[in-house]
Amino acid sequence: MPLLASPQLQPEIDPPKGGQGGLETAAEVRQNTENSMDPESSAEVSPVSDDEYAQLQRRLILATLAVSAFAVAITALVFDFHIASSLLVGATCGVLYLRLLARSVGKLGKGSKSVSKIQLLVPVLLVLVVSRLPQLELLPALLGFMLYKPAMILQVLFDS
Repeated sequence: MPLLASPQLQPEIDPPKGGQGGLETAAEVRQNTENSMDPESSAEVSPVSDDEYAQLQRRLILATLAVSAFAVAITALVFDFHIASSLLVGATCGVLYLRLLARSVGKLGKGSKSVSKIQLLVPVLLVLVVSRLPQLELLPALLGFMLYKPAMILQVLFDS
């Protein structure tokens, strides 16, 4: 028997009285949808959730810095200085990217309706800088840039 994403539909043994069988009318569905999509009707962001988000940002940045420092130290021991410095430049760009993204997400609902695209310039500038400087290598720099992802995974594991 295949696994289903939702439970199989079972007929109700005792349908509710009123003849509708628990179904909403089209007007009720439309009203519920409009209320859920209206930004003004959503709950205001409390200062407590702002503080929690700021703490989460700090923890993510610190976790990224810790993972980056560990990776750069191991790379410096195993490989040469050029690869370690490339990884460090990429990791620094990754922290900058994460900070810009967090700031953009933090502004959502407070005058901004979408996430800014300015943080997408960081990887583009990283590739341009690495391609212009002969001391840096592209692959370690890109791997260093992606070090914020394992830090996020570790943060989720520690939070749960």
